Amino acid sequence: MVHPQLRVYYGPEEDTDTGCSVSAAPPSTVTVPLREVFGWLMDAVHSGRTWLRDFEDDEVTISADLYDVILAYQHYQRPSA
Repeated sequence: MVHPQLRVYYGPEEDTDTGCSVSAAPPSTVTVPLREVFGWLMDAVHSGRTWLRDFEDDEVTISADLYDVILAYQHYQRPSA
């Protein structure tokens, strides 16, 4: 059975105007819509994937609107006394 090998494409390694080599260092951050990662993260949490622990202290940047909604949701999900 053939196993596909995936790799991340970071663009051309040569500058097309001058023919000079360009550093192909991976970016340290990526901006993506939440919908692209939400389902996969939910699945990983529900499946108890251990790799999530590697990132549990990483910070994420979200919009102020989303943060407000999360705080409101958190407030209303608390069990009543």
